[in-house]
Amino acid sequence: MTNLVWYINRMKAMSLGEVIWRLKQKGLENSERRLYMDEKKSIVFKLYNPKLASLSLDADKLGLNLDNKDFSLINSISLFGIYSYEEYRKEWHAGFQTNAHWPLEFSYDLKYKQCDHIGDARTNWELNRHFQFAILAKGYYASEDHKFLDEFIELFDDWNNKNPFLFGISWTSVMEIAIRINSWIFSYCFLKKSKGVPEVVLEKLRIGILNMTDYVVNHYSRFSSANNHLIVEAYVIGLSGILFENKFWQSTAINILNEEIIKQNYSDGINKELSLHYQTFFMEAVGLLIHVMQFNHITVPDSWLKMMNKMSEYVSNCMGNYGEVIVFGDNDEGKILDLNGHGMNHYKYILDLMSCILDKRYTNLDKVCENIRWLYSNEELDRFKEKTLYKNENSISYKEGGNSILRSNDGRMLIGIDHAALGFGSIAAHGHADALSFQMFVDGYPIFVDPGTYIYHIRLEERNYFRRTVNHNTISIDGRDQSEMLGAFLWGKRANSSFTVNQMDTVRDSITCSHDGYFPVIHQREFDFNKVNCLVITDSLDSVESDWDATFVLAENTKNVIVDLNRVIFEICNLQIQMDFDSDNPENININKRDVYLSKSYGNKQKSIALEIHCSANVKYLKTRIMIITKL
Repeated sequence: MTNLVWYINRMKAMSLGEVIWRLKQKGLENSERRLYMDEKKSIVFKLYNPKLASLSLDADKLGLNLDNKDFSLINSISLFGIYSYEEYRKEWHAGFQTNAHWPLEFSYDLKYKQCDHIGDARTNWELNRHFQFAILAKGYYASEDHKFLDEFIELFDDWNNKNPFLFGISWTSVMEIAIRINSWIFSYCFLKKSKGVPEVVLEKLRIGILNMTDYVVNHYSRFSSANNHLIVEAYVIGLSGILFENKFWQSTAINILNEEIIKQNYSDGINKELSLHYQTFFMEAVGLLIHVMQFNHITVPDSWLKMMNKMSEYVSNCMGNYGEVIVFGDNDEGKILDLNGHGMNHYKYILDLMSCILDKRYTNLDKVCENIRWLYSNEELDRFKEKTLYKNENSISYKEGGNSILRSNDGRMLIGIDHAALGFGSIAAHGHADALSFQMFVDGYPIFVDPGTYIYHIRLEERNYFRRTVNHNTISIDGRDQSEMLGAFLWGKRANSSFTVNQMDTVRDSITCSHDGYFPVIHQREFDFNKVNCLVITDSLDSVESDWDATFVLAENTKNVIVDLNRVIFEICNLQIQMDFDSDNPENININKRDVYLSKSYGNKQKSIALEIHCSANVKYLKTRIMIITKL
């Protein structure tokens, strides 16, 4: 019954055009079922489209800096810092969260969502994106140590033997196939430039890349599914188009991106998914393609460059002086290229990449990650350092995108405010019910935090927990959510937000925002920041007949939380934070502490504390004064 309800709601989110397209895709899938169901061969077994037989992959077109001397030599990747790579290196079908394995069913029949008895598909996909393949190929090129080549061949053959084309969890997502293509392309190019690589290995890689690209060309995301997935798919189609000199693939990718780069982003540079992580994921795909286009002297449309500059400015504005970052919405730590394997700051990496391909700089280009080292030489990086540096010194509000970033004059305090829409398109897949919530960092330390994401495809109640209004730094009425969750990536009725900038200068930042998620009740919230050490938040309801709560989620290292009447004092690192609460009926507010879960990284969760300011129905406004005091 639950699945039936989900399908009905999902159909409601589709246009007639989408329904027709999906029916056509079903026809294509049925044709593929007849072709591949009984064959059950690997993607490198043969070239499935004979029209592609004459295409050869030109490794010189990838634009690798083959003279790079600053590299790591490892043979593993991080599986979200939770699972042992050595234990799982050949467990291509592992459920991870359980001891079960994904069945080797035809991929169109394999149901992978909410399979708590097996595991989270996203976790499995991390292994099957094959970052380890590119890392091993790079390791062999850089060191000429055959242990890297031997392990590459061992894993490559093992994966192909155990993952026949269109069978199993590895073939359930077109975007996952696209990311795998990227890993195979980088693997091919490193190995092609290495000595002593068997020709049969290179030929298998070529056939596999051609087959998978041809598949993506015929199955790339459209309509309500055409979010960041489509951008990654278009990147890989374009990348293969350039390296194989296939003009149709190249023009297909450029045409898609010409439309989607404008469609999926607000003109002020905020991605409509309204998740900073997915914004940089989007930017990585476009940025890597621009790198290859520039290297091969292919004209990059001005509209791409203008939008990448706007998007880079926003990402830069979300970052503080100490490396802290304001992140709203989902974050599954997804990436497209990883030549290091054991962690990088994705936000800095993307701004480094943008600093290389655009006409201005968004970082100092110091301590760049290994991805950048393999794309650009030291001489090029030195030249890029001469570009004008974008400075994120001031507070800013985004009229279209709907977020505000406040900074103290000395740069110690960074505050992010979410007064944006829920998310992109008819499903708003990666949004959270967090309208008018905020985050605060001081000296780089998180003080008031977003709960995070935790998990995607299992434990729906926990997926929902991290998206619920009551677990964000905003107010809830009767514990209800501002927007309606219909599935793990599907929303129904949603809150609409608006805001007004009252003042934003070197003396004071003040904005007023509101949302209608509890209509007919309108929640209005004013943020007043003295640019030094004090933020005042005033919540008001135009009418209310129910009790309501203001939530303040504290970072996990909070200690010595003391509640004294309408005052709370707590400590984080060398800071003391004092919160004072006032209202039109101060005797009818109560301060409670409750346990709350935070997820600082995908698949991980930790306990912390939330302050819950409970207001009776006759309380119309609550004023919260937050004072930051540096301890002696």
